[in-house]
Amino acid sequence: MSEFSIRSLVPYAGMLFLMLATGVLSLLLIYPVTEAGLGAFEDPDSIANPFVFLFIMLVFTAILLLLIKWKAQTVISAIIGICLALVIYYVVSSLLFSYVPMLPASPIGVVVAVLVVLLLWYRPEWYVINVFGILVSAGCASIFGVSLSVIPVIILLILLIVYDAISVNRTKHMLTLADGVLRQKMPIMFIVPKTRGYSYRKTGFSLQDKKEERGAYMIGMGDMIMPAILVVSAQVYAGGEGILSIAGIALPALGALVGGIAGLCLLMIPLNSGKPQPGLPYINAGAIIGFLICCAAAGSWAWIGF
Repeated sequence: MSEFSIRSLVPYAGMLFLMLATGVLSLLLIYPVTEAGLGAFEDPDSIANPFVFLFIMLVFTAILLLLIKWKAQTVISAIIGICLALVIYYVVSSLLFSYVPMLPASPIGVVVAVLVVLLLWYRPEWYVINVFGILVSAGCASIFGVSLSVIPVIILLILLIVYDAISVNRTKHMLTLADGVLRQKMPIMFIVPKTRGYSYRKTGFSLQDKKEERGAYMIGMGDMIMPAILVVSAQVYAGGEGILSIAGIALPALGALVGGIAGLCLLMIPLNSGKPQPGLPYINAGAIIGFLICCAAAGSWAWIGF
């Protein structure tokens, strides 16, 4: 393989690493998140949960779109900054609560969250965004994964497949949202450079640029979070005694992780065209299929309820 070909594969390998790192870290956060009592829903088995999740996401999206239309950049930055700070706080404080109980978890969590947001605000370079993006994505995935049993998660992932396809290909409002946030260099998406010298802080990224003008690939944090939610839920609700595990990861959870990565590999084919693509139809479908295949291999069907 030529040097040019190897270099061209590096960004794709970077995206695969981001998904792998998010999935593995979300599994490692299960214990501290559970011990800290963090949860998004009271009843993890309720079928209403995925619809509540989708409704809240639609409302949040509508608010951001209005703010973009009104050019309220400061308000958008404040909202995203607060959301990021909350996730960082919960993750750091839960880790300290579980593993270093002699330290004051809440005050340290607040300090770390503020410092991270300030770093992202004043130096939004791609590697800074990606490092903390993994932490934020894994934290969200772990919190929702332990709060939702497998069936509600699968329903949620299917709903999001439909929503993502419509919002990118039909209404295109997700592209408006992504471009509006990216122009302000707000860290809610992973940035994978195509070249070594790329600087997101200096050059930025716009979906309206031509393919050859973009110095990086962009993938939403939601594309990493959603399959990882199934990975965590599978570990908690489809794993356990008698279920085959590899390196401590239950086979159904491993199947969801590998399936999501396979879906991302398939996504790279149309992604190379330079046109924005809905990621969740590929990634969520891959995670669900991988999960079901490994459930069959492990004989793990207790999560169905019979």
